[in-house]
Amino acid sequence: MQVCFSDAYVDTDVAFDTFRKSAAIAASLRADPVAGVVLVEPEPVDAAALRTVHTDDYVDAVLTGSPAELAASNELGWDPGLARAVVTSTGGVRTAALTALSTGGIAGSLSSGLHHAHPAHGRGYCTVNGLAVAARAAVAAGAARVLILDLDAHCGGGTAAILATLVDRGALAHGTSIEQVDVSVDPFDTYTSRPDARLTMTDGPGYLHTVATELAGIAAADSIELVLYNAGMDPHHRAGGVEGIDGDVLAARERMVFDWADAHGLPLAWVLAGGYVHGVETKAGVAGTDTEGLVALHRLTIEAAAAASVARRR
Repeated sequence: MQVCFSDAYVDTDVAFDTFRKSAAIAASLRADPVAGVVLVEPEPVDAAALRTVHTDDYVDAVLTGSPAELAASNELGWDPGLARAVVTSTGGVRTAALTALSTGGIAGSLSSGLHHAHPAHGRGYCTVNGLAVAARAAVAAGAARVLILDLDAHCGGGTAAILATLVDRGALAHGTSIEQVDVSVDPFDTYTSRPDARLTMTDGPGYLHTVATELAGIAAADSIELVLYNAGMDPHHRAGGVEGIDGDVLAARERMVFDWADAHGLPLAWVLAGGYVHGVETKAGVAGTDTEGLVALHRLTIEAAAAASVARRR
């Protein structure tokens, strides 16, 4: 299974988990490999790719830093390294998506900071909506139906706004669709559900049941040609989420998602999404450093994806 990562993902002065954690996860994979996982360097996206989902003014601000207020609308700030980081990280999402689509398998990218980016501005530590960019690239490559499955703790309001804009502009060819199924535990960046963007709020005790219900309720799932999975670890009660969701719950969620995709034979590309250093525990349940615990949580996705990828090749 190919997993995209570049040192450019973290080559920025912006110091926040959205940008920093991918390096720690990549280092963990090199020190303690997951069978079948190969780290690959993605090709960065260009301005034209960003303009498929973002306004010209916003793309120019992200790439140049001017005007400063718009460039820093991600609530993190801006520097030249951030521009390189987001075009490379977005390139990783696109590469993973096109790899999964072309092979019919599973691929991933150690990318995060995606789904709150709106058409004309950043938001909530997200600069560029790599999920939407990758979905547009997949449609351009021939996919008629793309599903964005968003299991971050927070609502994917940026993605929903982009999908609405694409519909309003008539940017999707007849017979093609990009849809979103979103299960959240925190109302940040909330939006009103539409036929192409369904949001369901839940709590810790009901979390797994809600995820299972939403997956089962996806109409004509066999016709989906690519799933883009925003695999947030921030529902964890010590990584930014709510009580009742721990590592065991998230491990079960990951198995559920990949089992569902496998049952329908769906190509799937995953990304890290949310997950923050708030004193999470290590995978073994032994208290460790905050970063170690966060890395262990994100490895749950990688391990479940790798296991599913191996099973598909048998």
